[in-house]
Formats: sequence, structure tokens, C-alpha cells
Amino acid sequence: MIVVADTSVVLNLTRVGHDDLLRAIYDEVWIPTEVAREFARQASGNPRFRGLQLAAWLRVGEPGAIPESVRANKLLDAGERAALALALELHADAILIDEENGREVAVKLGLNRVGVFGILLRAKSAGLVPAIRPVFDALQRDAGFWISKPLRDEVLRLAGEME
Repeated sequence: MIVVADTSVVLNLTRVGHDDLLRAIYDEVWIPTEVAREFARQASGNPRFRGLQLAAWLRVGEPGAIPESVRANKLLDAGERAALALALELHADAILIDEENGREVAVKLGLNRVGVFGILLRAKSAGLVPAIRPVFDALQRDAGFWISKPLRDEVLRLAGEME
């Protein structure tokens, strides 16, 4: 399975020491050059992510063109635009993206989208993590990742971890 990742997914999973889940779940994980640049900016400038290193096994590519419908969307950042375009060009099986607007655009483009929660559910199902709750806790505490209580409860229910 070939996927293209946006910055947030890679950055947050790296921050909590679980970026290896991407390699374990997917055959090929691609990021556009702009996502690599955004990751580097966060790793050098944001105290929460300072010192993080982008995994060497990630494949970096550049989309040949960004569709007008993607380029014209002012709510997307440069990394999201490049990730969406690269996913289209590679005929990726999915795009790994968390931001709501990016997810909506992915649906309009006919792309399957998976966020951090979907990745964690797949990882637990495959026996790659024993529980999701500690990863959620680390995401919130260490990465400043916002998770609404209803969404957290729903994902934990799906994972069979509700108290």
C-alpha cells in the first residue's frame, strides 16, 4: 500500500516515538519536499518538536503540478497542497492527513484519508501497539495534539479500551 503523508501526521508520531508504525503498516510512505521542509522548520523552531529527525526511510518526491482546485484553496498550507497533489500523481492508496480542511479536500479529490487515530487503530489491530490510550496521552502531553473528549472516547471504544 502506497500512502502520502502530510507534516502533522509524521511530526506528531515522531514526537511520541511511533513514526515507525507508518513503515510497519504501509509498503511505501511518501512525503513531498515541502513536508520535509515544514518538518525541519518545526524541529528547529518549535520547542515541542526541537531536535526531531525525519525518518530516513521516508520517500521524498515532488509533485509535477498542483491542481488548480488545490492551489486555489486558501485554507490549505503549502505542505497540504503538495501532499494532496503528490497523492493524486502517485495514485496513492491513501493520504495521511489530520487537518479538517485537508481531509475535506481529499474526499472531494477521491482520495482515501487516514489520520493519526486511524493509524493507531490499525497498529493496535495488527499488534504493533498494545494500547492506544498511552499514545493518546503522549500526543496530548508531549506534542500538544488536541483530541476532543468525544473523539477520544470513540477511538478508545473502537480499540476496546473504554473503561
